[in-house]
This record gives sequence, structure tokens and C-alpha cells, in this order.
Amino acid sequence: MGFTGRAADLALLDSRLRLVEEGRGSSRGAAVVVTGRRRVGKSRLVQEFCDRSGLPYVIFQATRGRSPAAERADFTTAIAQSSLPAGGLVAGTRPQGWNHALRTLVAALPSEAPSIAVIDEVPWIVEQDAEFEGALQTVWDRELSARPVMLVLVGSDLSVMEALTTYGRPFFGRAPKMTVRPLHLGDVATMTGLSATDAVDALLLTGGFPEIVQSWPQGASPAQFLRESVNNPLSPLLAAGELTVLGEFPGTTLTRTVLETIGSDERTFSAIAAHAGGGEPLAAGTLVPIIRTLAAKGVVAVDTPLSLKADTRNKRYRIGDAYLRCWLALLEDAIPLIERGRPDIALARIERGLPSWRGRAVEPLIRESVLRLLPEVGWPETGAVGGWWNRQNKPELDLVGADRSPVAGQVHFVGSIKWYDNKPFTARDYDKLAEDATAVPGALPGTPLVAVSRTGIVDGLPLAAHWGPDDLLRAWQ
Repeated sequence: MGFTGRAADLALLDSRLRLVEEGRGSSRGAAVVVTGRRRVGKSRLVQEFCDRSGLPYVIFQATRGRSPAAERADFTTAIAQSSLPAGGLVAGTRPQGWNHALRTLVAALPSEAPSIAVIDEVPWIVEQDAEFEGALQTVWDRELSARPVMLVLVGSDLSVMEALTTYGRPFFGRAPKMTVRPLHLGDVATMTGLSATDAVDALLLTGGFPEIVQSWPQGASPAQFLRESVNNPLSPLLAAGELTVLGEFPGTTLTRTVLETIGSDERTFSAIAAHAGGGEPLAAGTLVPIIRTLAAKGVVAVDTPLSLKADTRNKRYRIGDAYLRCWLALLEDAIPLIERGRPDIALARIERGLPSWRGRAVEPLIRESVLRLLPEVGWPETGAVGGWWNRQNKPELDLVGADRSPVAGQVHFVGSIKWYDNKPFTARDYDKLAEDATAVPGALPGTPLVAVSRTGIVDGLPLAAHWGPDDLLRAWQ
């Protein structure tokens, strides 16, 4: 299947490679750390980059749970079978440690011509062999960086990859970090051939995961795609969620219970504790570390109200991975029905829950898209777009634009999102927005009001700006 999208990611990798090819770096070699959520397409991106480069390269992918000795043997086998000119010379080598294994890579690299070396799933190596990080730093400093090689370190565990480049760790200061994100709205629209309105739905359903987006029949409506996916128990839309969850949280664990609780739209700490604990609420000492772990992995996002007043205790939790949010809320419970041969019942349940789920799930996408649009529509100084709520969620404002976050110096606008199939933003919606906006700390009587609507707004409303699906798509083009 052809490779589409990811132009910006490929350009970033190309710019790093040019340092090697043109000899413009502080050393002959250059390294980069590539991270991102599991199944987001990192390995496919790096493979495409290597293929397009036209250079000799080696890609080694670690295996979780392998013994260190077996992993190092596989590493040298990958080198021997690669397109590196001297790769065959190391065939049969059995390194006694990662210092030896990485020096084997040095021996296989061309000394004058540029090349690429990729180590994929680095966290699994770190997990099973404490020697790796120190060995990587030693061999890079003494030998690898003296060769014209681009070293690419890839991993899905965001917390481990973040730690790899932090102060005090052996490889600190030797490689910039690049985060591969899901496909954005513009890529999804191009790949599916959908209108802006349907492309937003496609992004919410697939989360921008390449393997799911690529399974979308060109031009098929979201309803058609759902129907076809639900009728196939092996469809990527259904299968990727379980693979993602099992990959990071194998077995039945309390962490997974908390994850599923947040996925069911329990947003406050007390509600999560009560629901995940069953008959007895989880103690804060148990729940806090779990949420921190989920946030460090990029699975859970933590939001605070955006205004001139700090309110760090008034947090709201949500699934940060758009596809996983869909899978946990709509698809996971449908899978047993589908496996029992009742996709019709499963589809009916999904369709009933879809509109209300979509109304909240679309909010992070809209905030990010609006922030991208603001420089061209009169708010170039706006540096953050979030929401605001009080402890009772009365009121709850969907959009707050400000100069900075988490605590603003100035509120630039307040707004509302109405993402209905057949109902535009009305005068009643405007009046409610105007009334609620007065509760936002920093919002003044003249603070501009804005709206985002799936189906437009009625005429004559004194909004400072309003946006719809076409505008959101334009933000990514």
C-alpha cells in the first residue's frame, strides 16, 4: 500500500540527515529520538524515510521479553543482513554486551559515505538490559559519532523515551526528540476523500491511526465505514484498540480499570475513584500514581480551567488518544456482541451513543484547530485555547482564548461549541454564552464571543467570529 501523508515528519528527518550528508553538525554523525503513541506509524515512517534516502541502512527491532544475549545476537544478524556494505563481515558475531554489539555496528558502517542505523523499540532493550544506555553513550561518543551515520532511536513508551534524553541520563544532550503524532485532519480528509464534516468524524473514529485510516474505503461515509467495520470482527477499527491496550497494559490490572473508567467519561478524580474502586472508592495514594503513569505515557490528558485565576485542583481527566477514546467508549463493549454474530445489535448501540460521545470528543480537535487559525483571523497574540468550568460545571465554557496557559494574563475571547447534525448555533445559544461568559475570571463585558458549529449559525448574531468544519480543515492544510 502506498505511503501518504507525514510530509512534515519526513521533512524533519530529512533535515537531520542533511547534517550528516553535508557535514554541518558538531560531529560527523547525528542522532534523533523518535517517539509517539503505540501503533501511530513510527516504524512505517522510519522505513519510508530509509527507503527514500537511497542510502545503505540497517533497521533493528527489539522484541519484548527476549534475553539480552538473544537480543544482541539478533542485532548483529540484522546488521549482517542489511544493505550496509560491510554488514556481511559481522555475520555470526555473538556480542558479550551492548558495548561489543554497538561496536559491531561501527565496524559495518561505511567510513566516508553516509548511512542510517535504526534501533526500534528501544524501551524494550532498556527494560531488559540496564547496560544499554551507558553502552550507547560510550560507543556514540568514542566511535559512532565519528562516522557519517544518522542514528535513529525509536520507541513507543513515552515516559522511557522522554527519560532517555533528560539531564542525568547517559545519552542526555546527544539527540533531539521528535514526536510522531496521529495523522491530522488534512491527511485524513485526503486519504478518505471525504468532505470536511465527514473527515472530522473519520478522525474521531480512527484517531488518525494510519492502519485504520488506510482501511477506510475511498469516499465511504462514516456510517458506511462503521457498518462495514462492525460486520468484520477482524477489522482494524475493532482490533487496534485491544492490541494497543494489551501492548501497554497486559492482563487485568487496576491501571486498566482506571483507564476504562476514564474512557467511560468519568472526568473528575472523585468519580474515577468511586467507579474504579467498585464497592469502595480507590484511595488517593493508589489512584494518583496510576493517573500519573497514564499521563506520562500520553494515554490520559489532564485539563485545568483556563482563565486569569489559577485552579489547579479543579482538574478534568480524559483519554488523550483520540482512537482509544472512541474504542473505550463505543467499541470495546460491542466486540462480544460482534463475536457472537450480532453485529446488528452492536451497531445500533454504537449509533445511539455516537452523537453524545462525539459532542465532547470533538472539543480537543476544535481547540487545536482554532488555535492554528487565529493568526490569520485577528488574534495573532493568542497562545492558548482551552475551556473553563467551576467545581459544579455550572457554567462550563467550551472555548477560552488567552495569551498563555495554564494561567492567563489576558482573556482574548470566550466561545461555545455546538456540534449537532441538524441544529445550527441559535440566538438562544448566543444568549446562554453571553450570560455564562461573565463567570470566566478575566472576561470583561466587551470580551469577544465566538462559536464553532457543525451546521452553521443563524443570521444576525453579534459574534466576533465563528467557524465550521471547512475552517477546521483549512487549519491543517
